[in-house]
Amino acid sequence: DYVVVKMIPDNRLPPRHLHSVHTGKTFAVIKWESPYDSPDQDMLYAVAVKDLVRKTDKIYKVKTRNSTVEYTIKKLEPGGKYHVIVQLGNMSKESSMKISTVPLSAPDALKIITENDHILLFWKSLALKESNFNESRGYEIHMFDSLMNITAYLGNTTENFFKVSNLKIGHNYSFTVQARCLYSGQMCGEPATLLYDELGTGEDSSASKTDRSTDVAAIVVPVLFLLLVTLGIGFVVLYMRHRRLQNSFTAFANSHYSSRLGSAIFSSGDDLGDEDDEAPMITGFSDDVPMVIA
Repeated sequence: DYVVVKMIPDNRLPPRHLHSVHTGKTFAVIKWESPYDSPDQDMLYAVAVKDLVRKTDKIYKVKTRNSTVEYTIKKLEPGGKYHVIVQLGNMSKESSMKISTVPLSAPDALKIITENDHILLFWKSLALKESNFNESRGYEIHMFDSLMNITAYLGNTTENFFKVSNLKIGHNYSFTVQARCLYSGQMCGEPATLLYDELGTGEDSSASKTDRSTDVAAIVVPVLFLLLVTLGIGFVVLYMRHRRLQNSFTAFANSHYSSRLGSAIFSSGDDLGDEDDEAPMITGFSDDVPMVIA
């Protein structure tokens, strides 16, 4: 015996398993499940997004019959903080969570130039890689004195450089440059950090090791290649000279080989040279000299 029981759906239950799937700079993908399995009709959800920084609210409506719902919240701000609430349209019980968007990237190529009584910080424009950044927002600069253990706010600028004066000899400093913080410092960009000592040598802590290894490789690799090419050419030249000397000696030995004696005959060193060319040729015999035939 068996009996079939059909439960009455309770539309006052909250959505289940609300969580964030992916978060970017200006959007967030959230996901949840319906209050009960296999809805037999379309369900209307209300997605409320509360901006915890700006203190503003937005409500979006999502209508679907799927048991699993995925929704993308758009038009968010980089580095923002939000409170997301999802519930059925009949204002049933709610599910909520907090999300934070990805902040703007750190400025690239932070460098330092030492002048007589001050230093200049330089960096690349953040607008070159961040479409959501406007130069009018500007940058803010902070300095940390490791000897005094003090962090100071130096100011902000809309340019790509900043002048720093009144540095103390014997102190080590760390400078950070980032997109200017908005709304009482709650929405900031990622900072780029540069170390600076009293000798006036700046070093980018995030890229110095990579830059050094790249520079060394750029010098060592061509030098090794040239050495290998030079050694190869040297071996070829020595091999050619050895073959030439061997061929010359073989030709010289063959020209002095006597088949009757079965060996090569070489004259003494006195007979060699240009004197052989100056010796007079024998053109004949005198009539006064008797010729003896053996």
